[in-house]
Amino acid sequence: MERTVLPPVGPDDLPLHLLEVGCSGNFELITHPLPKNMTIPPLNTVPLDNTGLSAKNSLSLQRQPGPPSESLRGSNTNYPFLPGGMEELTLEQIKQKSDKEEDIDFKNDLLTVAPGMRAGMDFHDKEIKPKKSEVNLLSLLSSFDDVIDTLPEEKDNVPLKEEAPKLPRTNSLEHLETKVLDMSISQSSANTVGGAEQKKKTGAEEKEENKKWAIPVDVSSPCADFYKRIPDPAFKYPFELDVFQKQAILRLEAHDSVFVAAHTSAGKTVVAEYAIALSQKHMTRTIYTSPIKALSNQKFRDFKSTFGDVGLLTGDVQLNSEASCLIMTTEILRSMLYNGSEVIRDLEWVIFDEVHYINDAERGVVWEEVLIMLPDHVSIILLSATVPNAVEFSEWIGRIKKRHIYVISTVKRPVPLEHNLYTGNSTKTQKELFLLLDSSGSFLTKGYYAAVETKKERTSKHAQSFGAKSVSHNTTASQDRAVWQTLLNYLSQRQQTPVVAFTFSRTRCDENARSLTTLDLTSSVEKNEIHSFVQKSLNRLRGGDRKLPQILSMRELLKRGVGVHHSGILPILKEVIEMLFSRGLVKVLFATETFAMGVNMPARTVVFDSIRKHDGTGFRNLLPGEYIQMAGRAGRRGLDATGTVIILCKAGVHEMSDLHTMMLGKPTVLQSQFRLTYTMILNLLRVEALRVTDMMRRSFSENHRDTQANEKRISELRHQLSSLPPLDTEGQLSDILLYYHTITELRITTETLQQAVLESMNGLKALSVGRVVIVNNTQHHNALGVILQVSSDSVNRTFTTLIICEKGNEEPTDNQSYKSTAHIYSSTLFIPEGPCSHTVQKRKLQDISAITTKTLKVIPERIIDNYNKRLQPRFKLDPPGQAISTATQELLRLAEANPNGIATFDPVNDLHLKAVDVVEGVMRQRVLQDSIKNFHCIHSPTFTEQFARVQERMSVQEELEKLMFLVSDQSLTLLPEYYQRIKVLEALKYVDSTGAVQLKGRVACQITSHELLLTELLFENTLSPLAPEESAALLSCLIFTQKTQIEPHITNTLKEGINQVLSVAQRIGELQRDCGIPQTAEDFVSQFKFGLTEVVYCWARGMPFAEIAELTDVQEGTIVRCIQRLDEVLKEVRQAARIVGDSVLGSKMEKASLAIRRDIVFTASLYTH
Repeated sequence: MERTVLPPVGPDDLPLHLLEVGCSGNFELITHPLPKNMTIPPLNTVPLDNTGLSAKNSLSLQRQPGPPSESLRGSNTNYPFLPGGMEELTLEQIKQKSDKEEDIDFKNDLLTVAPGMRAGMDFHDKEIKPKKSEVNLLSLLSSFDDVIDTLPEEKDNVPLKEEAPKLPRTNSLEHLETKVLDMSISQSSANTVGGAEQKKKTGAEEKEENKKWAIPVDVSSPCADFYKRIPDPAFKYPFELDVFQKQAILRLEAHDSVFVAAHTSAGKTVVAEYAIALSQKHMTRTIYTSPIKALSNQKFRDFKSTFGDVGLLTGDVQLNSEASCLIMTTEILRSMLYNGSEVIRDLEWVIFDEVHYINDAERGVVWEEVLIMLPDHVSIILLSATVPNAVEFSEWIGRIKKRHIYVISTVKRPVPLEHNLYTGNSTKTQKELFLLLDSSGSFLTKGYYAAVETKKERTSKHAQSFGAKSVSHNTTASQDRAVWQTLLNYLSQRQQTPVVAFTFSRTRCDENARSLTTLDLTSSVEKNEIHSFVQKSLNRLRGGDRKLPQILSMRELLKRGVGVHHSGILPILKEVIEMLFSRGLVKVLFATETFAMGVNMPARTVVFDSIRKHDGTGFRNLLPGEYIQMAGRAGRRGLDATGTVIILCKAGVHEMSDLHTMMLGKPTVLQSQFRLTYTMILNLLRVEALRVTDMMRRSFSENHRDTQANEKRISELRHQLSSLPPLDTEGQLSDILLYYHTITELRITTETLQQAVLESMNGLKALSVGRVVIVNNTQHHNALGVILQVSSDSVNRTFTTLIICEKGNEEPTDNQSYKSTAHIYSSTLFIPEGPCSHTVQKRKLQDISAITTKTLKVIPERIIDNYNKRLQPRFKLDPPGQAISTATQELLRLAEANPNGIATFDPVNDLHLKAVDVVEGVMRQRVLQDSIKNFHCIHSPTFTEQFARVQERMSVQEELEKLMFLVSDQSLTLLPEYYQRIKVLEALKYVDSTGAVQLKGRVACQITSHELLLTELLFENTLSPLAPEESAALLSCLIFTQKTQIEPHITNTLKEGINQVLSVAQRIGELQRDCGIPQTAEDFVSQFKFGLTEVVYCWARGMPFAEIAELTDVQEGTIVRCIQRLDEVLKEVRQAARIVGDSVLGSKMEKASLAIRRDIVFTASLYTH
């Protein structure tokens, strides 16, 4: 190796100590060489602003970096960086002017003479006098003749001078032309006040108001100029990109945010890869987040082979954290944002994969928190399966981030799917495959009926020989085995492998795989390859662990090309199976739904064992979104022309409507799962500048609040209020406002009672044919009618009614002003002034204001037929038929006999409604009706006119109040819960009465789940008397969620610990209940399960995995995952102990952590090596 000789240090070289890190001030580096004999001039130092800013007191990116040890994860005493889109000032902040601001009147207070000058500027508008010959006004005017034409013509007698607008002073002719143009246009259109300035302003405002943040991108036409626009792409692909990929890349090059909603296997990863390449080119960083740890590991392997400089951060692994592309779970990104990690400074892109996971009830909130907390300089890339409301979701993100989001969707799958029903169960019937939905997407009922027929034939033959048997959904193990055996033989003959068989129960997966003892799908070459790969992968395990029953049985299955994939399988085994499957060596994979979630492993065929699944509460059919996500695994791009999906009909053929809904229904929309957690509240409370209500207001659940539109409407209503004529409340009219409020209350009470009557059985019985009712709406006022027909539709029930009216008022008028309230305070019945006429109309329940005690004998058919006949032009002048005349005369006679009101059914006494609110309503109604008679205002001669004014003003006022409430924080859905949770935190002394976070609150910020319980256990020293392995065992209750049948055998100290945990949990549960949170104390306590305490205790004491697996009925994979997550909890407790200053507990947690981190549980992932 050659030695490089460096020249001796000359006078031009800077002394080395200046280059050490941590010097202050700016350096001015001199680039031109100096003559040999000259000395270096002194360095020019510049004082820096904002040097007091730090991570402990500022949200600004200008603050100084924290210590290197905190640069990755941040610290829970740091402030986060300011979330993008939160900069806008509140109205209060704008109103409170700072000391430096003065009120300046821009019309009168401006100086016109500069200090020290004699003369100044004259800002008064001058009229232009056309004297000078330089300005040829004619040529100027001719250039906008059309504008002058549009000006309204003045009458002859108006002097010309008044018509000409005053021209502003300008510096040049061009300016004058544009200004005159602006003025004339603004005056001609709508003659608005304030001329051109006003016009421009409203234009800009309108643009701001109508701004759409989500911009759908058209991917139907090809992107021809792609290579012209990006001559030097950051990443070159060996294949031609699809249009949607090109459009996304164009947006990324412009540094825009995108939402790519594409079908499974369409190639969304291209967009992510391009962003990573761009950030490497720009020397910035990218964070790629995924919902599942397995997916993070896989992406790490894929991106590492493509880009090299890639790091991985999950709960238990931290690899190459300095890399330019970091892959992590969303929870870690959330804690980095809250804790002000320095990584955020260099961040250019955050890629969210599988965004439809935001629908996850448990973890969906994390996505929303991260999206809200990301700073302004970070662009967002969202990748998702096809969702119906991608634009709405992007609109929400755009609105909270104040930036455009480009929505790019694919039109169709790259590999179309064919969906089939399979009814075969023996060699004879193995070809019974019926196409149900072809690759063009048309549903074939023919195929469905054929499947039903073959199934029926077989059942009837069986019934003939063995007697009929009731059809059940469940089939026996031997029947299942026959179906699978037949189908898999058939598929392997047709070379339709690899197959993913989705089965919605882990035990069913295992049973199906184990039952196929005779099935062998691999050649001897493949067997060798499988054997050596499994051998090599499992070599990293300790001797005993290689002999675990699950590993031995799985090796046997894998050799024959059969695999099983679900959460009960050991993680390392799952990875072996995934890798063999992606190489095409596993021919049949029995998997649960999690396999379809993101793990990018397409197959040739997908089979559904059933279309019903248990979702934690009960059995239900698959949703269209779930079905598409799983079926989408069929069809490998570039290998298969179509993908095959098969639904097994084991017991019987599924309902056609169920199949149709599932295959062609709309996928699940993205819905907010936002909820308040104590960690979120405490993290935001410790930073004065961020408020929890800001977080709630920006959540997707509050997306319906269109604050901008509401605020615009508020200003319109305020303007409208100010322009209304003033109310006369003098003399007799002094109680008119009180009268209005009484009438309004009476109207609401009456309508509520009416609703109760009409919805009751007795009320509906009374509303039968022939019943006389009182009708009130925009056309009729206290008019009597008789019911002729009642519709059978229980939702929108209508009553065909014959109503008496004035001659000429038979048809409903267009002038539908708001419903008159007169019938509420006057029971006077309508009696026509002229000749009495009638109309037959369908009326809703709302129009019937009372049910009278009278009935009439009517012949409904005859009346309706006669009325309809006379609606035709040629019979228009015929006299009404006998039946109508009689009914009309009867109604008129009733009205004339009872002009001041007719006896109606009393809801309580006559219709026997005994509900408390009805009884109270009737009493209140009577009180209000009596009080109305005592008002003075009704005797005033101008009452009608003044009351109409009051109604108009109050309707505007009420709408204004409603909108003011909607834009305020008080209307936030989660606000009551927020106050309840704050009460809990105050009672437990996590925050004080002013909302300042106390020591306990600071500790709780460290902890991601069950933060209250853990913090209470810490402060009550529950963990102090326990040994390290006992602490680990006790804390397993925070992670383990399954029910177990086996009772654990544990030490006495552990039993005491468990009792303490339960009593603390009970106390917190009761406190939450008292503060108004709707969860019962029992529910709160029951989430902590102690089924794995013995397992963890023995594992921490060094027992081999094979032995601990026999202590419980929990599957191996679940045990491993539980212990891995327990390690994260121990780390959190260690951090918390450090904050409290309990070094003994801290070191105990470290010991516990070391005790469980061994062997198969903490074997590194195959993807990361």
